[in-house]
Amino acid sequence: MTSDVVEALRQAGVTDVDDSALARALYSTDASLYRVVPRVVVRPRHVDEVLAVVDACAATGVPLTARGAGTSIAGNAVGAGVVVDFVKHLNRVHAIDPEARTAIVDPGVVHASLQRAAAPHGLRYGPDPSTHTRCTVGGMIGNNACGNHALGYGRSADNVAGLDVVTAAGERLTLGRDVAPASPTLERLRTVVAGELSTVRTEMGTFGRQVSGYSLEHLLPERGFDVASFMAGTEGTLGVLLGATVDLVRDATYRHLVVLGYPTMADAADDVPAMLPFGPKACEGLNARIVEVFRAAHGAGSVPDLPTGDGFLYVELAGEDAAELAAIAARVVTASDALAHRHVIEPGEQAVLWRMREEGAGLAARALDPPGLSGWEDAAVPPANLGAYLRDFEALMEQHHVHGVPYGHFGDGCVHIRIDFPLDEPGGHAVYRDFVTDAARLTASHGGSLSGEHGDGRARSELLPLMYSAETIALFRAVKDVFDPSNLLNPGVLVDPAPLDADLRGSGRGWEPGLAPARQGLRLLHDDGDFGKAVHRCTGVGKCLADSSASGGVMCPSYLATRDEKDSTRGRARVLQEMVDGRLVTGGYAAPEVHEALDLCLSCKGCLNDCPTGIDMATYKSEVLHQTYRGRRRPRSHYVLGRLPFWARLLAPLAWFANLGLRTPGLRSIARWIAGVDQRRSLPMFATKRFSRLSRSHQAGPQTATNRVLLWADSFTEYFSTAGGLAAVDVLEAAGYQVETLERPQCCGLTWITTGQLDTARDLVGRAVSQLHPYVADGVPVVGLEPSCLSVLRSDAVELLDDPRAAEVAGGVMTLAELLARTEGWNAPNLTGTEVVVQPHCHQASVMGFEADMAVLERTGATITRLAGCCGLAGNFGVEKGHYDVSVAVAEHQLLPAVRDAGPNAVVLADGFSCRTQLDDLADVQALHLAQLLAGPAPSTGFVSQRAIG
Repeated sequence: MTSDVVEALRQAGVTDVDDSALARALYSTDASLYRVVPRVVVRPRHVDEVLAVVDACAATGVPLTARGAGTSIAGNAVGAGVVVDFVKHLNRVHAIDPEARTAIVDPGVVHASLQRAAAPHGLRYGPDPSTHTRCTVGGMIGNNACGNHALGYGRSADNVAGLDVVTAAGERLTLGRDVAPASPTLERLRTVVAGELSTVRTEMGTFGRQVSGYSLEHLLPERGFDVASFMAGTEGTLGVLLGATVDLVRDATYRHLVVLGYPTMADAADDVPAMLPFGPKACEGLNARIVEVFRAAHGAGSVPDLPTGDGFLYVELAGEDAAELAAIAARVVTASDALAHRHVIEPGEQAVLWRMREEGAGLAARALDPPGLSGWEDAAVPPANLGAYLRDFEALMEQHHVHGVPYGHFGDGCVHIRIDFPLDEPGGHAVYRDFVTDAARLTASHGGSLSGEHGDGRARSELLPLMYSAETIALFRAVKDVFDPSNLLNPGVLVDPAPLDADLRGSGRGWEPGLAPARQGLRLLHDDGDFGKAVHRCTGVGKCLADSSASGGVMCPSYLATRDEKDSTRGRARVLQEMVDGRLVTGGYAAPEVHEALDLCLSCKGCLNDCPTGIDMATYKSEVLHQTYRGRRRPRSHYVLGRLPFWARLLAPLAWFANLGLRTPGLRSIARWIAGVDQRRSLPMFATKRFSRLSRSHQAGPQTATNRVLLWADSFTEYFSTAGGLAAVDVLEAAGYQVETLERPQCCGLTWITTGQLDTARDLVGRAVSQLHPYVADGVPVVGLEPSCLSVLRSDAVELLDDPRAAEVAGGVMTLAELLARTEGWNAPNLTGTEVVVQPHCHQASVMGFEADMAVLERTGATITRLAGCCGLAGNFGVEKGHYDVSVAVAEHQLLPAVRDAGPNAVVLADGFSCRTQLDDLADVQALHLAQLLAGPAPSTGFVSQRAIG
């Protein structure tokens, strides 16, 4: 059957057809609990190809499941037949009509892209799910998505102006408010609904978030038989969306956010009816435990001040008069029963508060141990019933011995939650089934809907008879028969549902049948040493698909360069999950699917900080490489680039001779080939004098300072880029410190870690910890200059060593800026009038944070432009053969354009050796280390270009 449909697709001229194990692994799940492996994945390039896919599925009897960003939480976007990915190619905004306030879009257009296109006209698309940075408009229409501001702007169904749809039989329908197409399908639909008008009027559309089932109320005669709006929320079971015309709304100039604190979430819910008369655009509930998880992940200063309470309401007002909004906000506070409140009008603070709310799914999961899961995450009740519902729901969780952290769209009565279902425990599936069944009964008893915006999918379709009468369930089936009598479109959803506990994928804890027993190279402390649990942190919410550089994010540079699912953090996690599972990806750590997915991972650690669930793909890649090549032949680059500090130390006495060879045509090309380096890359030059020797002669006379500091010379400072180290000595001595260095410089093992040579890395980092610990134990600050090496001591060392000294060293090492920021009496140089473009190293942004550096830079008075994202070189990644084009594309995302746009006298600041090398190589820019900027003019030893051109 698979070969039949693949052949039919190719014969029909569909170009992007992929039935490889890799593609099937990537699309085996969405953001839900369900694992359903497709037969083939298709990424259509234009509408004609979509029509060809529908025809091929009809001819071969193979089911079709439409997929946008794959962020569906109820299992709406997984299927055993053909999965059609619209986001890869069909992702354009075709037109914006400012007068009509509409947009014509492809189904795969990302919500954020539509917002960017509408913004210059002062318009926006109203619904905004928490996944708005990556979800697609087609997916939103499919689920009738709503989001934080649906209270003010309506659901997806309320913002549909027109749809272009094809049925399973190939009939193409143009639907809209003012369109009355002559269609046999629509005439049969009209007849079916006309026979059950009383049922529709009494059971459907009873409150705004009644999303479960088919929203037949739109087909009532008094509502104009609005088939376009009706199709929103049908979850791809009735037709395939080819294009849409959506409404846009005028965006407000001012937003005033009132944050109210309450003793409990139920108390916050009780206050919702009192908030609604003030016309808020949003009224959201947030649990204090979510705030604490965010604070723990991002630092104590990452969260704005919040009022007292364990539960919060965000009440957002929007309009054109700031004073009027302030007056309304004061009345909101007066009308509330909150313990305390805070008015937030500064956009930066509002953005952080909304980010916490938008990352609620991942944060709520991490608030529990074991992590909370979806499955019953989207129930809604009329807002007047919300407080009582939450109290009953808490009692239900206690009865079933499960736990959860509720939050959600309280103004609409919609509750999101993650619950610690024991799916991997004996009897865990029964616990899950019993709980969601009882939860469905409870929701129905409060007049609610099993889904408030996520759709029913595989998670809740089976439970619809607990909410609707037998007559309504029969009506749903009749409607399905009108559009898709052969049940080809997203089968198992809404009508003839799959069992809700079939195809559950679990959380991976303690379950690794696809892996041969082997001692792990890394301890995986946050996941109890369990690789399966670690890779199952990914729940599929897909934040890695979004460009978060505007907010300082790093994740995921390879996906931004290629726009290929396999190059996203989520895609890699999916393949690793399948590796652990062992049924589809059968080769264990050495499986080609695994290595293809990991090949373009830059090991930037962006996901460690940016992913709401705390995925650490750099660590997983190191473990995979360790297990794959342990005791086996490795790629050439591992022996050279992966052991670069070893070769640098070996060649240090002959650095001038080595540099001569690297500058000599022919020899230079041979050196690249031996090292596995792309021939388009330059090669870094060795320092002719090591830093440790230069620093002893550079330090000024007898030391009189009493404040000791150890300046730890990493391998890059020691053997390549000594100027930054010498500048750091000057800066620290000027700040009143007695600068010391190790008698024998010690490598941290970074390059061995990134290439998966973990046994040697463990030995090297162990030696570093042994040398540094006495200083830390004596209270002597240890300053590191290379962010990637410092991040090894702050993060990786404890993963490699079962030694309490590693944790103590992690707490005692710091960046230069972190030390200077806390040094009393240190005065930053006056750099007023200086333009500084700063590229934070991605390891620093993700592991240590860049706040101290920004604070120090701001004290100089310079004009600072902070960039985000990865430079694209990322250690050995960007120089390895096969990675050059992606490395350049990553650099072109933000770094290189920013440098080109900078003024002629701008200073480019980059503490990372990789970042400076990339700038030197691609832009002919010799960037400075922070120490060099603070020290002023370079010392006489000077900074020489780090590359051999050619």
